[in-house]
Amino acid sequence: MRVVKEETNDGAVPFPKVPPAGFFGKSVHEAAATSTKATDVSAGSLRVAVLTGGGDKPYAHGLAACLISQGVSFDFIGSDELDAPELRQNPLVRVLNLRGAMRPDAGMARKALRVLIYYWRLLRYAAKARPKLFHVLWNNRFAVLDRTLLMLYYRALGKRIVLTVHNVNAGQRDGNDSFLNRLTLRIQYLLADHIFVHTRQMSQALRTGFSIADAKVSVIPFGINSTVPNTALTAAEARQRLGLSCTHKVMLFFGNIAPYKGLEYLLDAAALLAPRGTDYRLIIAGKPKNSEAYWEKIRQRLSLPELRASVIERIEYVPDADTEIYFKAADVLVLPYVHIFQSGVLFLGYNFGLPVIASDVGSLREDIVEGKTGFVCMPRDPIDLAKSIETYFSSELYRRRDAGRQEIRDFANERYSWTRVGEITREVYRSVLARR
Repeated sequence: MRVVKEETNDGAVPFPKVPPAGFFGKSVHEAAATSTKATDVSAGSLRVAVLTGGGDKPYAHGLAACLISQGVSFDFIGSDELDAPELRQNPLVRVLNLRGAMRPDAGMARKALRVLIYYWRLLRYAAKARPKLFHVLWNNRFAVLDRTLLMLYYRALGKRIVLTVHNVNAGQRDGNDSFLNRLTLRIQYLLADHIFVHTRQMSQALRTGFSIADAKVSVIPFGINSTVPNTALTAAEARQRLGLSCTHKVMLFFGNIAPYKGLEYLLDAAALLAPRGTDYRLIIAGKPKNSEAYWEKIRQRLSLPELRASVIERIEYVPDADTEIYFKAADVLVLPYVHIFQSGVLFLGYNFGLPVIASDVGSLREDIVEGKTGFVCMPRDPIDLAKSIETYFSSELYRRRDAGRQEIRDFANERYSWTRVGEITREVYRSVLARR
């Protein structure tokens, strides 16, 4: 089989020589308008099922839009969170909301019933589905079941399976790995006909950790997050809402708070910076995820006198409508991660043109152009992180931040093209379906 990959010698996706044609900055509805212009007319014979897992709106909608632009017909298995009139109105898309609402405040009995109903609907759909190829974006909540019995069920029905792997082994990342976790991951990876990953390191991890052949894996760009609203709100207005002035040097930590995110090292770095200037501010916007003990340690650090005046806490889920407030108020996004392959938060920041300071873990170094889109520091090292923060605020990147934001957006739109994702995905679909 022809393996579709887009890598240079260093594993990075090459820069297009011209800005890519596509739908960056467009809604699904706008992308649909280009569907009749698909470059390969034979794509119209393709029909697949996209199993979203019910969440991750930026990626699910981004993939949907790029498939539409490639002329691929598909069933979109979603939820209330992912439902959109633009998808339902497109002739290439058949929306099936098998999950409905996923309210976290529902009682245990209601949640259990909701899960049973969803799996029953999914099993019925798979048995009758016209598409011969299922593309699994995310597993459902009961991952062990999805990795084993559900995959075997799809195979028994004669379906071909393409799997997008966002985390090769999230259990290892989160510190709760187990034999059962590794075994069921291995089963799913072996049962899949083809696997998409976002970095060369992830491909290597599949090979060394799960014995998955390179020929079965394609590396695709992580499409830029362009689904979060970006209104006419200015940086000054965003700062005013958060009680910040134009003279503050504002750092942002955004997203779930979990041990692998390394927030403690950023807090230690902020404590080191506090005596050197009263104008530093750190925004923490996100909520703890499945680690009460870790969050308690973070709370203790936040109570330190040197941090009380310089940290703005928004310890809560941040809805899409409010996300731009934090990214427009900040001068720099900080990712002090200790273990990760790639970060969706980085690409969300790039969508707003926000520079980034990130630990040198996973492939983050490959996604940052030193001095142009941000800086890289040593992981688990608050001294080096504090030094990188000072370097940024004394750099040309900070001094010309207004012009720099547009340059970062242009860089991201070229390098992390959903159009390229669509082209590779379509070719893999065709190759998998062509097999005997």
